[in-house]
Amino acid sequence: MKKYLWLPLALSFLFISCTKNDDGVGLDPNGPNPNNVDATTQDFMWKAMNLWYFWQQDVADLADDRFTGDADYTEFLVNTPDPAQFFDQLKFEEDRFSWAVSDYKELVNSLSGVTKSNGLDFTLFTSSDSESLFGVINYILPNSDASTKDISRGEIFTAVNGTALTLSNYNDLLFGEEDTYTLNMADVDGTSLTPNGKEVTLTKFDNFQEDPIFINKTFDINGHKIGYLVYNRFLNEFDEQLNAAFGQMKTAGITDLVLDLRYNAGGSVNTSRLLSSMIFSTNTNLVFLKDRWNDKLQDILSETDYFAATTNGGSPINTLNFNKVYILTTRGTASASELVINGLNPYIDVFLIGRTTRGKNEFSITMVDDPGREGAPYLYSSSRENFINPNNQWGIQPLLGRTENSEGFLDYTEGFAPMIDQQEELGNYGELGDESEPLLSTAIEEITGISSRKALRTGPRMQMDYITNSKMFDPLKDNMILDRAIDLKIQ
Repeated sequence: MKKYLWLPLALSFLFISCTKNDDGVGLDPNGPNPNNVDATTQDFMWKAMNLWYFWQQDVADLADDRFTGDADYTEFLVNTPDPAQFFDQLKFEEDRFSWAVSDYKELVNSLSGVTKSNGLDFTLFTSSDSESLFGVINYILPNSDASTKDISRGEIFTAVNGTALTLSNYNDLLFGEEDTYTLNMADVDGTSLTPNGKEVTLTKFDNFQEDPIFINKTFDINGHKIGYLVYNRFLNEFDEQLNAAFGQMKTAGITDLVLDLRYNAGGSVNTSRLLSSMIFSTNTNLVFLKDRWNDKLQDILSETDYFAATTNGGSPINTLNFNKVYILTTRGTASASELVINGLNPYIDVFLIGRTTRGKNEFSITMVDDPGREGAPYLYSSSRENFINPNNQWGIQPLLGRTENSEGFLDYTEGFAPMIDQQEELGNYGELGDESEPLLSTAIEEITGISSRKALRTGPRMQMDYITNSKMFDPLKDNMILDRAIDLKIQ
């Protein structure tokens, strides 16, 4: 039986050209180019997408026989001078998540959780007026600029720099070029938001890294010792710390686990496998997931991942061996978070509390202009920085495949619906880690039969339609990153 190994895949029957596609087309320096467009980036994007993209067979412009020769290929590339626009036109119409950046280093840093940040995590909603937006603070990162300011979880803002938030301006106001902005805060009263005059000025700093393990604690309630973990990103740099957190819960003798993934937009596929092993089992004969690639690569790269007994660093997994887990969710719960849900579903009772998840079931790999990487052309490797084309710093994060669980289930593009549908309530968000915080208290009540929740507000409540969250505007976004070594070379 094949096991999950951090070794190159042994292949014996595929050769990938570093400079041409299967039919031999490449850039023609004398081809039609009336505007003298440098198509180096477009050339990289097309070749990488033609080989790796999950929907390659469904996009006419990525077909192996799309071009009659070098001149035809070159003309196609130079007709779209903007690399970002060119990349978008190569995407399949159902692709919601592939993207490109002009600086691959920004992308690589983000996959380690290193970003420019003021330390504020928030969600944007619309109210009854579909043009008006408001933001709600989810949590504040320690040691950030926001941690030094008078702002806290559950607070509401309706304007930035005095300008009311709308669907058309929030991107520029909150995620534009300016590193400093002022939030204009508001109070909720029934179905209305009223500015309260409070202003909070925040500044984003470079190279800020979030520790994804936000809270790890236990509660002793009615004979139950309940572990509670707020985990906000699947970052493989923190796998040892995550395993240590489970070790602490195991030593404490927890009987139940509440895993809070409300604000976890995803990340490492392997970390999701490790986390699932920490919850359920270290039996390496049990299937966690299987890959599905494009038609070119499916028979070559299809791989089965099993539950893990050790971390990549060799530490034994601290497994709880539980047959049930309670997971708190929102619309921001995505990709690797949903992979945990899907991977565990065939084996244990996964009890969801909150809102329906995002529905992000595709994985991706970072690609750069390194066609000469043996066995894995264009796939980024930190050891090959000197081989990346110095004249092309663009990076792409295309979707390369989907994951299915041990039962073959992968169709969760609509997200996973909760068993208890409970939206976070304006004016009553509570404090994360407090047993009376509304969603946590619901989980505790399910476990113990004893209510610890604060009284719910009565009367009319404001409509809250999810739009997006702040994680969608850092480079990692809601990507599910396949962090496994891949090798296409002839053996």
